[in-house]
Amino acid sequence: MCLVLLGWRAHPEYRLIVAANRDEFYTRPTEPMRWWPEAPGVLAGRDLGARGAVGTWLGLAADAGRFAAVTNVRNPRDERPDARSRGALLLDYLRDQDRGAPGKYLQDVAAAPDDYNGYHVVASDLRSLWWHSNRSAAPPRELAPGFHGLSNGRYLASAESSAPEPIWPKVRDGVDGLRKVVETEPGAVDRYFEVLADRTEAPDDELPDTGIEPAFERAVSARFVAHLVHGTRASTVLLVREDGTFEMAERSFGRCGRRTGAVAFRGTIDLPH
Repeated sequence: MCLVLLGWRAHPEYRLIVAANRDEFYTRPTEPMRWWPEAPGVLAGRDLGARGAVGTWLGLAADAGRFAAVTNVRNPRDERPDARSRGALLLDYLRDQDRGAPGKYLQDVAAAPDDYNGYHVVASDLRSLWWHSNRSAAPPRELAPGFHGLSNGRYLASAESSAPEPIWPKVRDGVDGLRKVVETEPGAVDRYFEVLADRTEAPDDELPDTGIEPAFERAVSARFVAHLVHGTRASTVLLVREDGTFEMAERSFGRCGRRTGAVAFRGTIDLPH
């Protein structure tokens, strides 16, 4: 997952709003979002390309009222082939009801930062929303109500606060786009997909340097990536209303942004107050 936009208690009728893009190589085997038979109540896409592990990049455990998403922190020089799958990190939280509150779970994960390559993870029990990155000096922290965004840089962006270094344009502008939809048509799923579909690349003076060659850095600076070998494979929208109903929709894509499928699910969660 390479772009996650979050509206947490940002509208009186919605507990959580998520719009996210997962970017990956087109050759990496993936299954679309569905209910997992071996993990009752878990609704998620399935990454089949991890070394010896099945994982996901974003999921909802509807029975337990849990949400989680992960992105990598991009730095090719920092990748270890023996690291544990980041997608398994999410499943540990979504599948195991004994994991406790998200803050406690992320504190446990943070105690062993070298188990994984660089990541951002957000986790929620729909009572609180937490963030952690093992490439940030900051400890796991609870996110305040409002709008937040993250990608593959080292820092989370919050509309109400600044980060230690410039936030990538795809995150900055994506958070602004999410906010505009929430303020005008919060239930309009197609409008969130429009925010995710923007292919505008960052200007050269705002491109990060993450250790990849400049032309590729430019291509992956867009919210929706349509490179020849690597691009947006899935766009996901999740709306959790204050009455406990939820809607979760995913659009799947192949090479260069060719749409290959779409699924949508609705249900009910017993929301905590």
